[in-house]
Amino acid sequence: MNIKTLIEQHSKQATNSIPDWMIGCFKRRSISFANGETDMDTHVFWLQGRNLTIDLRLPIEAELVMNQSWDQCSAEALYQLANYEGWSADSIWENNQLSWSGGTAFQIHNRWPEPAILSRVGDCMIEASPFESYVEDWRITSREPGALLSLELISEENLTTGELRHQGGALIINGNWAGLVLGRSSDLDLDENIQLRDHVKQASADISFLKQVFNFETSVAKGNLTEGFNINFSTMPTRVGESLFELDGFEFDAETNEVFQFFKEGEQQIKRRFSIDTIEAEFAYSGKTKWHEKSKKWFDAEKETIGRYLQKLT
Repeated sequence: MNIKTLIEQHSKQATNSIPDWMIGCFKRRSISFANGETDMDTHVFWLQGRNLTIDLRLPIEAELVMNQSWDQCSAEALYQLANYEGWSADSIWENNQLSWSGGTAFQIHNRWPEPAILSRVGDCMIEASPFESYVEDWRITSREPGALLSLELISEENLTTGELRHQGGALIINGNWAGLVLGRSSDLDLDENIQLRDHVKQASADISFLKQVFNFETSVAKGNLTEGFNINFSTMPTRVGESLFELDGFEFDAETNEVFQFFKEGEQQIKRRFSIDTIEAEFAYSGKTKWHEKSKKWFDAEKETIGRYLQKLT
């Protein structure tokens, strides 16, 4: 079954959900810290389903490892790769705060442990730390109504060899944006008080260890359900420009309430198994929010001056 057919014929909306205005693909415009400094350059993407989050954080282009797999990298490049961030987790909305639990992450410790205080106006979602340590400005990129698919990866198995390749992760589609997380096949048994980058630096010649470390992917892609999604950013440099996932081979299992995908890599038959967060053929993504009546009258009255230089940010 094609992914488009799966979404159209097997709609299943989650019974619980974060607010609709949080759902979508967002790109961070800036983060400002309590020390008065601001970062506007780090590439940060946030894809949100009804109860699942995918997050990807990468350095500027000049500091990215380009077109190299981990086994082709120098010790310096391995250190840089080990500093990348990507994860998926369950989203929990309570007491007007969003927090995360479970899931899987490339890093071995939680770099962002605080819950989020969120609000949104138009295409801008503001995330504030409850301890006033930072504030982030996010802009929605999925501005047109479209599909909402949010699946949690249970496992990825090589059926030909019997190898378990990945455990944990997620596949989220927000209209014309999509994200994929593939967790490691087993947890890293490492001291979490030491950064992953330092573990990699100390063991840069240990091939079996590095293979386990870099058996993880978080990728963000743009496209559509008909032609596919091509990767723009990834924790795996060689994946950039490739298709995020095969569009065919999906199966819906009503008995277990799961989704399976079967596809080939060369002569190898691969199976992915997902639990369902939500499957919706149409979701009302938008770069707008509702006006309060008085606010709209004020805007219209003052538009000649406050509207002189307005533009949509991309």
